[in-house]
Amino acid sequence: MGLLAFCILISGGLFFWRFGPILRTILRSKEDADFSLHPLGRRVWEFFWEVLCQAKVIEQRPAPGIAHAFVFWGFLAFALVSLNHFAAGLRLGFLPPESLVGRFYFDFAAVWAVLVAVSIASLFIRRFFVRPIWLGKKISYESGFISFLIFLLMVTYLGAFFATDGSVTVKALWWTHTLALLIFLPLIPHTKHLHLVLSPLTVFLKRDEFSKIPPLAGDEDFGLVSGKDVTQLIALQTYSCVECGRCTEHCPAATTGKVLNPKEIILGMRSYLNEFGADSDAPLLKEDAPTSHLSMEAAFQCTTCGSCEFQCPVGIQHLPIIVGLRRGATNTGQWEDTYGTKLFLALEKNGNALGLSAVERDKFIAKQGFPIFDGTQEYCLWLGCMGGYDPKGREIIADFARVMDFLGTTFGVLKKEKCTGDPARRLGNDLVFQTLAEHGLKALETAKVQKIVAICPHCVRTISNDWREYGIAPEIEHHSEFMARHKDRLPKQFEGGEIVYHDPCYLGRYRDVYEQPREIVALAGELVEAPRNHERSFCCGAGGGLAFLGEESGERVSHVRAKELADTGAQTVGTACPFCNTMFRDALSAVSEAPPQLYDIAQLTARALPPTKI
Repeated sequence: MGLLAFCILISGGLFFWRFGPILRTILRSKEDADFSLHPLGRRVWEFFWEVLCQAKVIEQRPAPGIAHAFVFWGFLAFALVSLNHFAAGLRLGFLPPESLVGRFYFDFAAVWAVLVAVSIASLFIRRFFVRPIWLGKKISYESGFISFLIFLLMVTYLGAFFATDGSVTVKALWWTHTLALLIFLPLIPHTKHLHLVLSPLTVFLKRDEFSKIPPLAGDEDFGLVSGKDVTQLIALQTYSCVECGRCTEHCPAATTGKVLNPKEIILGMRSYLNEFGADSDAPLLKEDAPTSHLSMEAAFQCTTCGSCEFQCPVGIQHLPIIVGLRRGATNTGQWEDTYGTKLFLALEKNGNALGLSAVERDKFIAKQGFPIFDGTQEYCLWLGCMGGYDPKGREIIADFARVMDFLGTTFGVLKKEKCTGDPARRLGNDLVFQTLAEHGLKALETAKVQKIVAICPHCVRTISNDWREYGIAPEIEHHSEFMARHKDRLPKQFEGGEIVYHDPCYLGRYRDVYEQPREIVALAGELVEAPRNHERSFCCGAGGGLAFLGEESGERVSHVRAKELADTGAQTVGTACPFCNTMFRDALSAVSEAPPQLYDIAQLTARALPPTKI
C-alpha cells in the first residue's frame, strides 16, 4: 500500500510539474476583452454534442472518428474503474466485485475494453503505417508509446477476467495495469494527448460565433504583434491541438502547394509560447519562416474560407488567430505588399476595392433606371463593389433587380455607397475598415433603411456581423434567401439542363445557407453536386482579400475548384457570390476545352422571366 501511494504521488507530481508551466502561460495571457459565457445554453449544448457525443469527430471523418469516439467513451466508462482500482489498492475500494452493481459495472467496462483495444490499435496503424499525408512528416514516438499504454491498460484489464483470483498472474496484471496508468499521466502535458485535459474546456469556452474577429482592446491594441498580445482563449486553443491534420486536409492553401498550413500556425503559436512565454516582446511574425515559429508569408495566404475552423474537433478557431496576426503586421506597418497598399489606397480614396470613380457607379444606376432609396421602398438593394463596378457583377445585379420587379418587391439603391470593408477587415487594416463601416452605418441610418438584400455573401457577413463593433445595421439577407422565400412564385424551367452548384464559403460555412440556393437552382435545371459540397465545399480562392493581392504561388485554388465543377459534366455552373463568379471566369476555360456556362443563381432565374417591356 505504501509503495502504491508513493508511486501515485510521483506520477501526480510529475504531471503537475510538466503541466504547471502550460497552465501558467494560459492564465498569464491577456484576457479576452469581448469574452462572455452567454449564451450559456448554447455552450452547454455544444459541449454535449461535440465533446460527449463526439459528433463532429464522427461526422467529418467517420472511420477514424468512430474509433476515436470509442476510445473517448471507453475512457469515460473506465473513469470509475480506474478510481476504484487505486482506491482498492489503498484498501478504500467502493465497487466490490462480488456485489451486483460491481459485477455489472466491471462486465460493462469489459465490453468497452474490447472496443477501446481494437480502436486504439486501428488508430495506431493509421498514424504510423497508413499515415495520411495531412498528419505531417514528423512521427511522434511519444504518441505511439501512449497508444501502446492505452492498449496495455485494456489488455491487462481483460486478462484479469481469465486469471485465478489471488494468483501470481492476477498480481502481475494488476501491477502492470497500475504502472501503465501511472506512466501515462505524466506523459500527457507534453504530447498531443494534452487535448484530453484541455479540449473539453476549449469547446465550451470558444468564441460564440464562427470565425468571429474580436474587437481590439483600446488604442494600444494593434492585433497579434508579440506574446503580450496573445489572449487566454488563443493560448488555451493552441495547447489543445490534437495534430489530427483535418484543418490541413481541407485548407485550400495547404492543398495547392502554398506555405500556409493551419495546423502549423497553431503549433507555431504553441512553440512561440513555450519558448518566449505570454509576456514576451519578441515578434510573432517574421519574414524568414525557417528562423521563426510563424511565417508572414503563410499568414497572408489564407483565404479565410473557414474550412479549418469548421473541421477542428477540439474547438480551435484558426481564423481569429490568423486575422489577428495579419492585424498585427498590417496595423504596425510590418507587412509591406504592393497590391495590399494599392487596395487600401483604393478603399480610402474611391470607397471601393476596384479603385474606380464613384461616377462609374452613378452611370450604371442611371442606365439601369434603379430608383434611389428614399425610405418608402421595402428593400435597400446593396450593390457592393462587385455589383456596382465589376461588369459581370453588374449583370448579376441587373438580373436580380428583374427578379425583384417580377415579384412586385419595391427597392432602391443608396445614392452614395462605399465598400463594406471586407477585404480591409480580413487583411487586418482596422483603420480603413472602421472608416468604411462607420460611413456605411451612417448612410443606412440617414436613408432610414429597414431591410437590405445583397448578392455578395461577403457584404452580408460584414454588415451583419463585423459592423457590430461600431453600430447595429438593419436586417440583411442574401439574394438566395430572398428568392427561396418566393420560390413558389418564380417560374420553373423544364429544359434547363444539368447545373452544378458551387457553395460559397461565406454563404455556407459562415451563414449556414445551403438549401436555399439549391432550391433556386432546382427551378432552373437539374441540380448536380460537386464532389466537395455543402460544408465541405472547396474555396474559389478569392476570400481574405486575396482576390486583390496579385498572382498566387503554387497551383491556383480557383483552377482546382473549377476542374472539380467542370468534371461533373454539367452544362452550367451556378454560383451565389460575385467573387466566386469572377474567379471561375478564366479558371473554367483554363481547365476545360469545352467549359460549362457560368451563371449566378439570379441570372439562372432571370432567364425564365418574361421579357421586360420597354
